[in-house]
Formats: sequence, structure tokens, C-alpha cells
Amino acid sequence: MIDDLDLGFDESERGEKGRHRRSAVRKRNGGGGGRGKTVFALLMALVLLGGIGGGAYIGFDRIRDHFVTPDFTGPGSGEVLVAVKKGDTLTDIGDTLYDAGVVKSTKAFIEAAEANSRSKNIQVGSYKVRKEMKAADALTMLLDPKSRVVNGVTIPEGMISLAIYDKLSKETKIPVADFKKAAADPVNLGVPEFWFKRNDGKKTGAKSIEGFLYPATYEIPPKATAEQILSMMVQKFLDVTKEMDFVDKVQNDRKISPYEALITASIAQAESVNHVDMPKVARVIYNRVYTDKYRCHCLEIDSAINYWLRLQGKDPKDSDVLKNSEIHDPKNPYRTHGVDGLTITPISNPGEEALKGAMAPPDGDWVYFMTIDQKGTMGYGSNDAEYNQLRRTMCKNKVLTEENCRF
Repeated sequence: MIDDLDLGFDESERGEKGRHRRSAVRKRNGGGGGRGKTVFALLMALVLLGGIGGGAYIGFDRIRDHFVTPDFTGPGSGEVLVAVKKGDTLTDIGDTLYDAGVVKSTKAFIEAAEANSRSKNIQVGSYKVRKEMKAADALTMLLDPKSRVVNGVTIPEGMISLAIYDKLSKETKIPVADFKKAAADPVNLGVPEFWFKRNDGKKTGAKSIEGFLYPATYEIPPKATAEQILSMMVQKFLDVTKEMDFVDKVQNDRKISPYEALITASIAQAESVNHVDMPKVARVIYNRVYTDKYRCHCLEIDSAINYWLRLQGKDPKDSDVLKNSEIHDPKNPYRTHGVDGLTITPISNPGEEALKGAMAPPDGDWVYFMTIDQKGTMGYGSNDAEYNQLRRTMCKNKVLTEENCRF
């Protein structure tokens, strides 16, 4: 019966991305729709809902959603680069922010901009903002000159160091060889010596910069050297981990070294398609390596094999096409099948969410994680029966080849 009421709003004004209208009331047949009609309709809806009994609250929530502009309430987290282009309207800017996951709705941004006379001062350019911000806070950042990036280079989460050198070289015209040379001494770039100490007794070999090049947007000075650029990235890593108290928390709560937690974060970053899975993947890693829940204290993950392939200039491979000779290659220092413990170094450069997941993973007995559909949804299992069920789901969703589904 609620659906039959004329509540005086457009579907596009539920708060999702869509064109903004200056009035939330439509006029039909030349008549004045007016706010009174909307309020009357809402009151009538509430009266009707009052007779539904236990469903009244649910019905009210549905009605309310049409009148309250969707907006995030927190300050946001992480970092994302958005561009304001020449000729952009408030709607265009709002759409850009919505698409980037910064604001919860285009309309929320427009309402914030219309309430702030300074919004007309937004300049063309690129800006560093946070994800899932309150619209008014996002507007404030767009009006802050410090948020504007003049010569920005964005390093995405999970990129390995070799790929970072290549990207930086293309942006700055500095040879890749210069970045490799600078990266050969991570301590010289600002990584404290204690970061390379680990409590599991596993030797790391030569110190690696992998894991310490924090993924973010960087404004590169015109005459910066490779060493200066990588040092900026290391400092960003140190700032982020200090802010979240990463070092003390993993030592006190996880009883492991910061380097082991960083390795775990890098694996969780490499293995997870969706950010929501990173903490659970970290838990699986800890359960395998540091407990007796798994058949060995080994990782048995393919992302480490692919990392080794990429270090050699080879293309990574899907798990179901990796050869046994590649999985068990004794010459591969990143081999995780038949070898106990974590990898000798991180295998990617993790972002904030992966670091937080390794620092404070949820409780759970999972020892298996698998991508069970084409969307990257992860499934988890604690025993062989659950493992087999996950594989059947993978086969049903055509994640595995037919040959690998014969079990």
C-alpha cells in the first residue's frame, strides 16, 4: 500500500549517484506539488505503517531512506587521488567523488557545496582525499591547497618494487637502474635496522626494500633523485605504521616481530581481491605458520611463486596452471611448499588495510582460503571437509578448470 502513495520524490534522489535537482518536489500537470504534499504523504505513510504492527519500524526505515541523503559520518581512511577537470559542475565533481568511493552519494556532496559559499573556489587539478568521508569534509579537502597535487604519481596497493621502479621511471624519466641501485640499501633510504630482525629464526638474506615502499600518491619535486623519491616512500611507510602503533601492537599482541607481520600483510595484500578479506587471510597465515592447526608449519601459497617468477622477468601464472616443477623448484628462495615458515621477505608493498589486518586479525580456526567465484569472493575452511566443499564451489562457479575439478 505504501508504494501506491505519491511521496513526491524521484528515484534518482535516493542518494545514489545521479543528476542533482535543486528541488526535491516535482510539479505535475501545472500544479504546485509543494512541500505540504510531501509532508502529508509521509504522515499518511506513517499512519498506515502504524497499523502493521511489528513491521512498522522496517517500513519507516524504507520511507526514511527516501528523505535522508546518504552520507558517510566518519573522517574516512586510506588515500585516493581524484581529478577536478575544467568545466566540471558540482554534479560532475560529486560524481567523481562517488565513483572513487570518497562520498556516499553525489547528492550529499552537492548539498554540502551549496551550503558553503567557498565551494565556487574549487580549482582544477588533482587532489589527495580519503575514502568514505563525510561529504562536507571532502569539500573541505578540495578547498585546501595542501590537498592539491601538482606533479602526483600514484602507487597502487600490492605493487611489487620492480613494477614501482618502472612506473616511477616513466613518470620522472629517471632510469630504472637508478631506482634499483638506490633500493639496494634500504637502511640508507631510512628503514630502521630493527625492521629486518625476526623471531622465527628464518634467515632473510640480503635486506630487501620490498614492503617498505608505501602505496600512496606522491608529489615528486622536479629535480628529485631516485634515492630521494624512494626515501619519501619509506618515510610514508614509517609515518603510517607509527600512527597505527604497528610495531608495538604486533610485538605485544601477536608475539612476533614487525618484519614477520609486514611479510604477512604483503601476502594478504597479494592474495586478496577484496580489502574485506585481508584480515581473515592474515589469520589463515598465522594459523598455518604459528600453530598446529595445519598439516605443517608451511604457507603453501602460489603468490610467492609468482613473486619469484616476476623477479626473474617472467609473467605470473594462475594457480591451476602452475607446474609441479615450478611449485617445488628447489632453486626458488620463495618456495612455500615443503618449506616451513613465512617467506624470506615481503612479496608486495601492502596498504593500510592489509597492515591493519596483519596487526589485528579476527579470531578463527581457518587454515584454508580460496577465491570461490569470478568476483573474487573468498571462502574459508577449517578442515578437509570444508576444503573440499570450497573446491566444489569453485568448480561450480568455473574458477577451476575441468581437469582440476576431477576429485
